[in-house]
Amino acid sequence: MQQLFRQIPSIDHLLKQPQAVELCQNFTHSTVVEQSRLLIEQARQFIVNHHAVPSFITDDNEFFACLANQLQSLSEVKIQTVFNLTGTVLHTNLGRGLWSEKAVEAATNAMRNNVALEFDIAEGKRSHRDNYISELMQKLTGAEAACVVNNNAAAVLLMLSTFAQGKEVIVSRGELVEIGGAFRIPDIMAQAGCKLVEVGTTNRTHLKDYRNAITENTAFLMKVHTSNYHIEGFTSSVSEEELVALGKEFNLPVISDLGSGSLTDMRALNLPAEPMVQQKVAAGVSLVSFSGDKLLGGPQAGIIVGSKTMIEELQQHPLKRVLRCDKVILSALEATLRHYLFPDKITQDLPTLNLLTQSVEVLQHKAERLKAALSKRLNSTYILQIEPSLAQIGSGALPSETLPSVAVTISAEKQSDLLALEKQFKTFPSPIIGRFSTQKFWLDLRSVAEFEQLLTMLEKE
Repeated sequence: MQQLFRQIPSIDHLLKQPQAVELCQNFTHSTVVEQSRLLIEQARQFIVNHHAVPSFITDDNEFFACLANQLQSLSEVKIQTVFNLTGTVLHTNLGRGLWSEKAVEAATNAMRNNVALEFDIAEGKRSHRDNYISELMQKLTGAEAACVVNNNAAAVLLMLSTFAQGKEVIVSRGELVEIGGAFRIPDIMAQAGCKLVEVGTTNRTHLKDYRNAITENTAFLMKVHTSNYHIEGFTSSVSEEELVALGKEFNLPVISDLGSGSLTDMRALNLPAEPMVQQKVAAGVSLVSFSGDKLLGGPQAGIIVGSKTMIEELQQHPLKRVLRCDKVILSALEATLRHYLFPDKITQDLPTLNLLTQSVEVLQHKAERLKAALSKRLNSTYILQIEPSLAQIGSGALPSETLPSVAVTISAEKQSDLLALEKQFKTFPSPIIGRFSTQKFWLDLRSVAEFEQLLTMLEKE
């Protein structure tokens, strides 16, 4: 065993080789030393386990090839781009919505340059970083002001922490939702230091339930949009308009957590209806919170619109600084919102709405092209078909609603062959992510962006 260990070269010897000198120039001396030691330790373990010297120890070229691969891997970003063919357009695990070209341009510009983030150029003095978004939200929703944080859960936390700490918040039992990652509305309330008061039952809540629960310690009447589930049958709920009227009787504000939230009428786009922010503002809701990276089609953000007085209080709370967005997100969000000033072009400009509104005929054509590209790659083990599919919006938006779509399905006599193919798809420079159903692997065209790039990749690989 000692004779085998003696064949392992020293770090000093390795660093004198020409290959090592070149690697040190590209990746720094200390990193090359560190990775060389890791390879040598691997060699020691190999000798212990196999009583033999690994080939990369006896062959300098192989050693430095392994070392170069390790160093290259260190410099590569592990969050890879993927092609989403799952049929879920806003797939949380795949990064949700895609930004518009203008949003990407605005974000890139902010990355590369100083920007007037908290500076009023005309006045030559400090301003607030949310001002640009606030002005746009006034135009788009009719709200008096807006506040921006890093996601909608943070928006809810900020509202509750600012106005309801040590007080009671009344919510219908049927609206105590759990969002992704086992994150629950009651948990946010507990973190904010307020007391949750549940009223009604899971399927039926009446106005009198709220009225009877109001005490001198009540801070809010709260509505939570049940975006990720739907109850049918013997149901009853209280609208924002009714709650606002009740709130006025007791001088209590009403807040609404819309979750996804939309600034455009989905029905006008032949999509399932989703509550609009403008509707809640018009109903008199004091504060409305929603996400920036779902139906809005922008970057991850939590947006709160409503009463100017209350928004100003939110801006002064210490948590706001903890939860605020940086110049890149705010630039991308502003660019996204500016698309809504031109509603006739909204489905062209915003990738999310573009994907959701594609016609079945367009998807059919894409499916035919994808099938042809795959046919050139796959052998007779696999059977390719074009089939109708049902896609979904995703990220908790309208979970009970599906969208007509088209998919290329792949089947095989052995399930192991399908699993092997899925594994192969994941090794591509941009992995292809589909879904398994009915003993087939489905590649749904509704959710895939950059379709031409997908075809180009398949032709090259």
